[in-house]
Amino acid sequence: MRGTDHQQSHIFSYLSPEARVRKDHPLRSMRTMVDEVLSRLSPRFDAMYASAGRPSIAPEKLLRAQVLQMLYSIRSERLLMEEIDYSILFRWFVGLNLDEEVWDATVFTKNRDRLLEAEVATLFLAEVVGEARANGLTSDEHFSVDGTLLEAWAGAKSFQRKDGTKPPSDDDPGNPTVNFHGEIRSNDTHESKTDPEAKLARKSEGKEAKLSYSGNLLVENRNGLIVNAIVWEANGKAERDTALIMLEQLPGLRRVTVAGDKGFDTAEFVAECRHMQSRYRHSVSGSGPHAE
Repeated sequence: MRGTDHQQSHIFSYLSPEARVRKDHPLRSMRTMVDEVLSRLSPRFDAMYASAGRPSIAPEKLLRAQVLQMLYSIRSERLLMEEIDYSILFRWFVGLNLDEEVWDATVFTKNRDRLLEAEVATLFLAEVVGEARANGLTSDEHFSVDGTLLEAWAGAKSFQRKDGTKPPSDDDPGNPTVNFHGEIRSNDTHESKTDPEAKLARKSEGKEAKLSYSGNLLVENRNGLIVNAIVWEANGKAERDTALIMLEQLPGLRRVTVAGDKGFDTAEFVAECRHMQSRYRHSVSGSGPHAE
């Protein structure tokens, strides 16, 4: 018998997001780990917020939403809010019921920035890594380093000469069309007026140069867990410089190995790693791990 295409909505719904997420979904174990970390950060959250006034977005929900954005590579906060709005799985993970309103993207961003300024995101990552280490999920001997360019939120028109001179443009004062043809632009002579720390860089030969930062990761090789991350100035040496910084920050005295792509195969980087190994062998106080 053919079913009826009945589309009238029910007046009441007793559906819980918990009931719609299958028991073996990978996000369930991740939610458990995230909640354990957030419970340890609760005293830090209490110190950040006033005891009276208008309630803000719960920091726990903010951080769970950020985890989803990273896991699913959601490119903007506006799109993240949209996906949380219609996804039962995302609502369950964040901690929103089906009848709760999703936040405005601008409000979410402002609350998110407050956590970043208080370095809560860094503490959250450190707690997650600590949890993995306590459960024997990470290697303390073998690591990999890698980096990539992160495009800055600064347009090409903001990259102007430091001496104040401007290239020719049309008569539109609101959004002038700037002609950069034939002009030699470099980080020595130009800088972005909206993001001065961003540098003009390109991933490889033949690629378009864009205002960027250098994003760098240290990954342990047992389960591929990111144990450290640093965003640095895109100066052409950031990948190697930050790799050495992250190796120095590893706890313990055990000698470690580090792998990287051909960008790390330089005499200077190898020499610094060997210098770290030499200091390890002759260390009496035992400060800092070292790479081969």
